[in-house]
Amino acid sequence: GIQGVVESYQSCLPKIQLYGPTNVAPIISKVAQPPPSIFSIPPQQYFILLILTDGVVTDMADTREAIVRASYLPMSIIIVGVGNADFTDMQIL
Repeated sequence: GIQGVVESYQSCLPKIQLYGPTNVAPIISKVAQPPPSIFSIPPQQYFILLILTDGVVTDMADTREAIVRASYLPMSIIIVGVGNADFTDMQIL
């Protein structure tokens, strides 16, 4: 649930260093790769990719293309801006 996501975020934050640029397309492309076998994922499974970023997405065109390429998959992509950056452009995504 959402509480688990919040707890994981709070647990990891002191252990990592946030830095830019904020390139999101490679993450989406990696997650959207087809599984090695059509039988390796149960047919009723659904995925949610949650990306938390403290910076503005710097590869906006590539990110849009990655989202379009992944749109055939049973998954949702949620990108959340954290902090004081201007995330206005992310409304496009």
